[in-house]
Amino acid sequence: MMEKADPAQKLYTRMRLWDFPDQYIIEPTDGSSGSSLLISRVDGSMKLIDEIPQCSSVRVPKIQTIFGVIGMLKLLAGSYLLVIKERECVGSYLGHPMFKVTSLKVLPCDHSLRNSPAEQKKMETEFSKLLSVAERSHGLYFSYDVNITLSLQRLHNLGDESKLLPLWRQAEPRFLWNNYMLEVLIDQKLEPYLLPIIQGSFQNFQAAIGKDIIDVTLIARRCTRRTGTRLWRRGADPDGYVANFVESEQIMQLNGSIASFVQIRGSIPLPWEQIVDLTYKPKFEMVRAEEAPRVIERHFLDLRKKYGNVVTVDLVNEHGAEGRLSEKFASGMQHVGSDDVRYLHFDFHHICGHVHFERLSILYDQIEDFLVKNRYHLLNDKGEKAEEQLGVVRTNCIDCLDRTNVTQSMIGRKMLEFQLRRIGIFDAEETISTHSNFDDNFKILWANHGDDISIQYSGTPALKGDFVRFGKRTVQGIFNDGWNALARYYFNNFSDGTKQDSIDLLQGHYIVSVSRDMNPLPQKGGVEAFASFPVAFSLILVGFFLSIMSLGQVRHDIRHLFFSTLWAGMSVAVAAYVKANGRIFCNRPRLHKPSR
Repeated sequence: MMEKADPAQKLYTRMRLWDFPDQYIIEPTDGSSGSSLLISRVDGSMKLIDEIPQCSSVRVPKIQTIFGVIGMLKLLAGSYLLVIKERECVGSYLGHPMFKVTSLKVLPCDHSLRNSPAEQKKMETEFSKLLSVAERSHGLYFSYDVNITLSLQRLHNLGDESKLLPLWRQAEPRFLWNNYMLEVLIDQKLEPYLLPIIQGSFQNFQAAIGKDIIDVTLIARRCTRRTGTRLWRRGADPDGYVANFVESEQIMQLNGSIASFVQIRGSIPLPWEQIVDLTYKPKFEMVRAEEAPRVIERHFLDLRKKYGNVVTVDLVNEHGAEGRLSEKFASGMQHVGSDDVRYLHFDFHHICGHVHFERLSILYDQIEDFLVKNRYHLLNDKGEKAEEQLGVVRTNCIDCLDRTNVTQSMIGRKMLEFQLRRIGIFDAEETISTHSNFDDNFKILWANHGDDISIQYSGTPALKGDFVRFGKRTVQGIFNDGWNALARYYFNNFSDGTKQDSIDLLQGHYIVSVSRDMNPLPQKGGVEAFASFPVAFSLILVGFFLSIMSLGQVRHDIRHLFFSTLWAGMSVAVAAYVKANGRIFCNRPRLHKPSR
């Protein structure tokens, strides 16, 4: 029998943080009559209290308002409490307010560190720097009233007993971003403080179709099992969990009816990686190739259990390095393919090029039978189930960002049209594009959705976003893609390693213990002591700029040909040095292999 929670015991929605020199006190100020939470700044220990301690001239607290407790991390000597400093209401979800974390704060409880050995203090400082990176985590969402970790279909299918449980107990662990950080609070049975957080995206709009008002929501839930940044998390782990796995749910509400359609994306489910080496596209390398069949089998077994039938759409190139990886994927799928699991390769770049994305209709024709057969979730105006989604489309490219988002937006559009015809709003020939305001809002919905997912994985908005946003490629969009591609190169090579360490720490993939040491940083000497990528990159850009300027003056003075050759040669020399000494410039990960 599952333990039932008191339905009257709600999550605290607003709290006052008392920052004393020796302790923090979190006091509910939303009208709740619950106890305050005291946290020691010496060792992070917690207890509930009924009264706030008296202030004195030597114990003057700082006071601020917070909106939730994310959790606590224990490092070598100190503990660190994460709280929501600022929030933004971004819409409603099933009639309940939906919030985005706009600022989170790490509160150190590390006074015991004063008596620690020097080496331990140094290591603690390095770890705590990773928490400052965590303060900039993007795309965190929460609700005080409804479980946002489950799709509407799974939420509707929850038993009555489960619906009485606290939100953190109902939550899907894969999508509970602060799952690991909540453990300390769970042990202390601090139910009103246990706020579930997801990472992903939440977009919403309303539009009129005649006299009817349609409400469309798009929510993304990122899986935490193999989470990370673009070049630092690729492929699948031995259990079949893949990098950048995201569940995207499109929800439509109209005249009391509510419908949803779920799609998923995720890295190619093979044990592969790309080692950051300052090249624009590092080589794809298989690791533990002998495990590949078992990894694919585990991955699709898990998808079958959670989503039903699966059609996997592989959008990578047919030739080159992508093609070789795709061949291994297709070969592995021959052993798991069945009536329930289907594989389809669609060379996006070859068929659609850079501008003809309307040719995605070719792909749609190939999967239309699957979509029609496996349907979507639909509740009528009486709350009765009228349709059930029986399967899912799994889409991937290499990054599962740009090509994937364009494709998923096309599928989402088709399914929404199905739903509107089903409830009698659209006739047989009517489409979203016949309603300009509705069409514009729908495009923006999916473009923002793609940007959010891309920022979390690659550091930049999605490429090809102009097609999703405007329905066509634009000069500005192509320019933005070039700039974002350059930015991705920089982030992937020179900041994402540290970001990856921070993510691993937050998710409990790296467990801190006294017996563990961080990998020592390489000792640098000579030119290496002051070499840095930003400097080298700037020299390359300046060199090529001067080369171009000199070439432009050659027709006036032949001596400029010499200077042009000189600047170009210097730029090439610096670029060659940077590539040859990639490990000097790249920020390599400094944590050991994840412990779980």
